[in-house]
Amino acid sequence: MEPSNVLKIESLESDWRDKDSVMLHASFQLLKDCVEKEKLLDCHIDWEYDKKFSHAKKELQELYTWWLSYHQVEKESAIPKEELYQLENKMFHRLIDVRWALWT
Repeated sequence: MEPSNVLKIESLESDWRDKDSVMLHASFQLLKDCVEKEKLLDCHIDWEYDKKFSHAKKELQELYTWWLSYHQVEKESAIPKEELYQLENKMFHRLIDVRWALWT
């Protein structure tokens, strides 16, 4: 078992990043780890328990899929930086809204 006080952020290289960017990448790394390593979407959670749970699963799936494609968007984007930042904020807020469901 890996220590819970260490987070390897796969999407960041060793060069400098401002903390707002690190925060985004760290949060989505936690989601990625939870989905891939802890099998969040395929575990013992009854995602059909009620509308709150089924909505959370849908959100988590969408956020996970977005994050997997995000790296290309970030590097090759023709989207102006301000618009990209707003998109990141929107997705980050969505993740915060379902963080209660990040347990296995």
